[in-house]
Amino acid sequence: MKEETKLIQNILSDPLTGAISTPIYQTSTFVQEEPGVHKGYDYTRTNNPTRKVLENIIKDLEEGYAGLAFASGLAAIDATVKLLSNGDEIIAVDDIYGGTFRLLNLYKKLGINTNFVDTSCLKNIISHISSKTKMIWLETPTNPTLKISDIQKISLNVKKINSNILIVVDNTFATPIIQKPLNLGSDIVIHSATKYLAGHSDVLAGLIIVNNKQLYDTLKYIQNSTGGILSPMDSWLTIRGCQTLYLRIKKQSENAMKIASFLKTKNIIDKIYYPGLISHKNYTIAKKQQRYFGGIVSFSLKNDTLYAAKKIVTSTKLFKLAESLGGTKSLICQPSTMTHKSTPLDIRIKTGIQNSLIRLSIGIENIDDLIHDLNNAFLLL
Repeated sequence: MKEETKLIQNILSDPLTGAISTPIYQTSTFVQEEPGVHKGYDYTRTNNPTRKVLENIIKDLEEGYAGLAFASGLAAIDATVKLLSNGDEIIAVDDIYGGTFRLLNLYKKLGINTNFVDTSCLKNIISHISSKTKMIWLETPTNPTLKISDIQKISLNVKKINSNILIVVDNTFATPIIQKPLNLGSDIVIHSATKYLAGHSDVLAGLIIVNNKQLYDTLKYIQNSTGGILSPMDSWLTIRGCQTLYLRIKKQSENAMKIASFLKTKNIIDKIYYPGLISHKNYTIAKKQQRYFGGIVSFSLKNDTLYAAKKIVTSTKLFKLAESLGGTKSLICQPSTMTHKSTPLDIRIKTGIQNSLIRLSIGIENIDDLIHDLNNAFLLL
């Protein structure tokens, strides 16, 4: 079977009733035959049948050993960082998502430090590896300037230096439809399933997929101990969303390519960030590594001011001004004052997050309508 068919057919009907939709096991606990003897479930924080279906879906999609579902993307990230100890160091992508940047900074007081570098250049990673380095943290494409890191090349070279360094890839922007980091040498893949996987802007969810039993057992222990699990209802919503993932990703990627091409025609635009454009500095890697180029497009203005960007993001009608991304509806945001506000100004500017940078999350609407909406907003400048 092809991947699209496997995704749908591997979501089995309920063996008890024949229900074709996964049941929502809205229960906190499970009856046991005798102490410790049960049907694989004793308490929902530890295991839940609905959540297990989702964990199996993402395990299959990413072709990993096992998956774990959390209450949010940041809860999944937090559990992953908990694999480390005082004195350990992380090398992370520099224009990292603002929430991840904030979380990693919190861990400084626990003795876990992070060096932020441009991971699209392998030399930047290699030059920062020390005996304290325990984790390489990649986003590819990055949020919001869409840098592409060569996962396979990084994994091969880092493992030659120290095979115990964990390669972590936040695959939220790409999804397993576009790339499968575990097959490229990473150890752990993370998703904010809030975005493309659930796909309808109606749920918060996070997922971790690992490549071996040892990592799974450790992260499962962390998940059960800290309790940041995904509820049965939110698990069901994410399962429902995943079933149309292939259709949505293809349409959103096609729309994004057309939006990026349209932006090239506008004189008010300074820089365009989209890996599908030949002018993108990492186009060659993206073409090699990705099935599609994704549904996110970012751009900055020649008039690099907060005012100019604000004028545009508050003037669109179809592109809704909101944080998050990956849903069926197109969204627009100004990272410097929204998603990356907590990132210090000097770091934002250094990593390309200009005052006028605007991020578009392209939905599944008609492309002509989306272009018309943006063009009308541009005319107001």
